Order: sequence, then C-alpha cells, then structure tokens
Amino acid sequence: MIAPGGHRPPFLFYARLRILFLFMSHKVRQNIASPEYLDHNLNHYFPALLEFESSVELIRSPIWSQVRDEAERILNSVVVEQSSELMPRPPDRDKEGVIRALAWNIERGMVFDGISEALDSHTDLKDRDVLLLTELDHGMARSGNRFVAKELAEILGMNYAFAPVYIALQKGSGVEADSEGENTNSIHGLALFSKWPLRNVHAIPLPNGKDKMWGKEKRLGSLRALFAEIEHPLGTFRAVTVHLDAHCSRAHRQMQMLLILDHLDELPELPTLIGGDWNTTTFNSQSSTRAILGYWRRVFMGPKNVAKNHLPHPERFFEKPLFDMLERRGFSFRDLNNIGTGTLHYHVESIEKNTNLRDWVPEWCFPFIFWAANRVGGEVSGRLDWFAGKGIDASGAAGPKTVGGLKDESGTPLSDHDAITLDFVLSRE
Repeated sequence: MIAPGGHRPPFLFYARLRILFLFMSHKVRQNIASPEYLDHNLNHYFPALLEFESSVELIRSPIWSQVRDEAERILNSVVVEQSSELMPRPPDRDKEGVIRALAWNIERGMVFDGISEALDSHTDLKDRDVLLLTELDHGMARSGNRFVAKELAEILGMNYAFAPVYIALQKGSGVEADSEGENTNSIHGLALFSKWPLRNVHAIPLPNGKDKMWGKEKRLGSLRALFAEIEHPLGTFRAVTVHLDAHCSRAHRQMQMLLILDHLDELPELPTLIGGDWNTTTFNSQSSTRAILGYWRRVFMGPKNVAKNHLPHPERFFEKPLFDMLERRGFSFRDLNNIGTGTLHYHVESIEKNTNLRDWVPEWCFPFIFWAANRVGGEVSGRLDWFAGKGIDASGAAGPKTVGGLKDESGTPLSDHDAITLDFVLSRE
C-alpha cells in the first residue's frame, strides 16, 4: 500500500509486485523501431500458452525459453515515425498562442473510420497539437487487424509514437471474443501524436494489478507510460500518455502514478502534460470479491449519493490519495479538467457492457447492480480520464472540455469513453 502522506511503498511491496512484471523491470532496454519491427512469429505458441493459469507457472515452463526473447523484443519497443512534410497549422492558430491537447481512450480503435473522421473534422477535436491516446490495437481481429496508430497518423498528418503494452493471446474479452477472423500481430498499446517533432521518446512499464495470465483474457506484458518531448513553436514541453490499471486497487493505481512521477524527476526539467485513462473508477477491482464488497459499500452509502458525489468526483474521497500526491509533487489538475463530468457511462440496458462485466463479476450480482443503477435513472457516469500538468496553465475562453456523444454516421458510439480536451500555455515562471 502507499504509506500515509504519499511516501514510497516499502521495498517488499515493490518486490512482490515486480513478480507480475513477467519479464520487465523499471529500467528496460528501449528499442526505437519502425513498424516492421513489431512483426513476430509468436502466434503459433498461443494455444500452448493459454494452458497456463499464472505467469509464475509460465515462466517455470520449458516453453518460456522459446518465446521470451521474441516477447521481450516486442514489448520493449516503441515505434516512432516522423515526417518533415507535415501540414502547417491554420494561420489563425498562431494568433491564439495556445497549445491544444486531447486525451481519449478510443476503445481499441474498433470504430476506426468514425474515430479518424472525428479527430479530423469535429469542432472540438480537430487541429490538436498533441493527442494522448490509449487502447490502440495493432493486428487484432476486433479492430480489423489495422495498425491503428500508424493509420491514424497518416490520415491526420501527424508524427506518432506507439508503445505496445500487451501481446494478446486471444481476441479479447466479452463480445470481442466473437470477432470475425483471426488476430495477426496480436498487439495492444498506447500512443502519442503531434504535428511537431518528437524527441527523446521512450516508455516505462507499470506493474500489473493482477496476473494477466489468470482469468479469461490472457496476455503477456503490462501497461506502460509513454514519454516524448515535443518541439512546439511556442516552446518545448514533455507529454506523457498514461493508462493506469483497471483490475487493481486504488493504492496500486497510486503506486503506478508514483513510478511515473519518479521517472519524470530523473529527466531534464521541462513543462509537462500528463494525460490519459487513469481508470479512477473508485473501485478496488483486483478481484471479483473485492469489487463485490466495494459495490455493497456504495449501496450502504446510498446509490444517489455515490452517483452524484463520488463516481464523477473520484478526487474527493475514493481516489483522493492519488490526486493529493500529484499536487504534493507540483502537478496541478483542478484547473486542467472539466471536473464533475463523467467520461464513461454505464446503462443497465447495455447488453455489450453487461456481457463484458460478466467476465469478472458473478451472475448473481446483476440484479443488485441493476437495482442500484435504476435508483439513479438507469445510468451512472464516472470520471476516468484526466490531465495533470507542471509548468503549464490552462488558457482559452472555452476551458477544459469533456466531449461526449461521439458517434459515427450509423449512430454507433466511437468509444466507451468520452474525449477530453485542454488548451494551455507554458508557464513563464
């Protein structure tokens, strides 16, 4: 656990968590690579790998020696592609003197055409200087076996960096398991995009909250944070794409953020923007038992109270230690976010989300979940996506926004998350 006051967790706590890194350490040899570097021949091992029920069991097996080097090569790589012929930003943007950022969990990139159209033409999303995107597939059947990051960069005319986080041994969870076709590269990751040059690009692994070889969706790897310095005309700043763990405790998410902040302290000082899906659900989802107990705690607190005062405000109580730690380390977040507005919405009539939820919540819980949700109109919203910054100030009349209701021409939602945007300036201090 994170010690009171936000101090570093004890060494033994780190040591126990490092087992779940599988084969990575906080300091890794980083490969900056071209897209072809992520091609691999691991898929024919997947049926055998799926037989293991834990990472420890896998590592002790003979097959691990056959897949380890190739898996490490993929997961310790960052693909970076840059062009010297990028489209200039609109002339009127120079008069604004602001840097425009967007963070968005695009749910694998499954509704790719709608996502690319929104990022290219939606009033609140287009012409952004930096995009911090989470959940992008490379060679997954559920997203058409696209390299989502590369294709988005080509459409938007942007430089990009893509960091793999998992090698997926299956098609996915819930309804994703029924996707047509087979995976090709079987890689899932996160990315950073900019029209301006990216320098000193790298990623660090974040320890898993639970063993990814246990349960219905088996994967190799762990979540990561992706770093890059952006040489913007208004000044160089650092951007960090972050995806914290969902299937873990609140203390574990705080520990993941602590690793990111500690790593930033080791880098040259620059104005810094951190953004992404922090999974501030307010729940401890390390196991179904903990999730169920957490659910009942919220029932006793009052469904209406939780829906209004806690799910869209995780910074107030349940996830407060994480946000307090950010502020103690000199990072602001209150003026950089549309606080109190949810970015993920759950409705009792959503068959797809109910199907996904059944992968880790027992069937008997659903009548109680529906009852609690119906007490607040059948829908609840939580704020999972955030910006934090040091050496930057929010700017612009519009302020930070949460951009919801994004759908394609057929009415299909583009993602299960809303996008968040921020206009900012670099501090003069």
